[in-house]
Amino acid sequence: MTPDLFLRGRIVFPDRIEPAALVVRDGWIVDVLEEGATAPAGAVVVDAGDGLIAPGFIDLHVHGGAGGDFMDGTVDAFQKALRCHARHGTTRLAATTTVARHEPIMETLKLTRRFRLSPEPNGSRVLGAHFYGPYFRYEARGAHPGGPVRPPVEAEFAQYLDFADDLVTATIAPEIEGAKEFALACRAKGVRTNVGHSWATFDQMTEAVEWGVRHVDHLFCAMSDKARLRQSQSYPMRGGVLEATLYYDELTTEVIADGMHLDAGLLLLAWKLKGPDRLALVTDSSRALDMPDGVYLIGPLDGGEPLLKRGGAGLTPDGAGLASSVMGMDHMVRTFANLTGRPLWETIRMASLTPARIAGRDHDLGSLEPGKRADVLVLDRDLAVQRVFIDGVEIQTGD
Repeated sequence: MTPDLFLRGRIVFPDRIEPAALVVRDGWIVDVLEEGATAPAGAVVVDAGDGLIAPGFIDLHVHGGAGGDFMDGTVDAFQKALRCHARHGTTRLAATTTVARHEPIMETLKLTRRFRLSPEPNGSRVLGAHFYGPYFRYEARGAHPGGPVRPPVEAEFAQYLDFADDLVTATIAPEIEGAKEFALACRAKGVRTNVGHSWATFDQMTEAVEWGVRHVDHLFCAMSDKARLRQSQSYPMRGGVLEATLYYDELTTEVIADGMHLDAGLLLLAWKLKGPDRLALVTDSSRALDMPDGVYLIGPLDGGEPLLKRGGAGLTPDGAGLASSVMGMDHMVRTFANLTGRPLWETIRMASLTPARIAGRDHDLGSLEPGKRADVLVLDRDLAVQRVFIDGVEIQTGD
């Protein structure tokens, strides 16, 4: 039997930070003790000193890192990306696809299943896949390649839904042909559906909510609003994806808090209208995370779209637009807290318990409470990741 783990220090709970201690046994948190409590006999003691003990981060929208993209469809790319994100404190993630041809998507889903069932020992654990593209509106595709964008047809998406147990979420633009059929098929298979890369109207978003859509990808990015829709209809002005996301309590959403995509005002608006239990932090990071400045690809090496990493931002090759992000979740937490002034415990909740709830995994993930998996971070006073434990086992975060 492995010895108990006893972690003591300032612990980040969902509603506060206070000195306490955690007792971990066989990968699970079994007790939370008051400050000054004695460690069980034989336990391995971890003292955070003047740092923090926090729940592991959970990233629901992430494409890769350290040179690997999940769409490369190789074991090596998965290993690189998973190890990379673990270094940044992400203990669980949804491997996110991109717009691509059918075959690369299938390969990524197969590898997602493999790594979900047989984890990379020193990497983030795979919750499943975020099926993201190719069912976008062409004009709203953002930095994704345009050629493979296509509407859903059952002959194709039935093959993707053969991996339903390995899908965390699936994204659709609700205004495109076949969207309703895809969303209802996902619902029948128990797959949560998102809206993303869409120029839907408010009315079309209302229909999507009726189909069972409950989440919207990267708020403010690659989505319609009244200004966009006014270009096709002068009056009356109509709301779009943005307005519907802010209106419907049923809809959760996410922000890329890298300091490049959104300024403090937009982050605060999202927080005020959705609240920390319906607003998650995501990275949307590309293979350029932890890589030097230069040109990389979004998506598979065969058929991906170029992006430029420069000055902490992912950009389109001409430098005029944003293209994914190039930062990890630890950076997102620091940046959101610094820009908004929100309490640190609340910000960390948006990177842990809130995404766990969106993924339907808050019963065993997302917070440091008895009965949950021991995914635990030791952070220093500047919120840099010092140590990472997944299922109570410390992982090696070095290269």
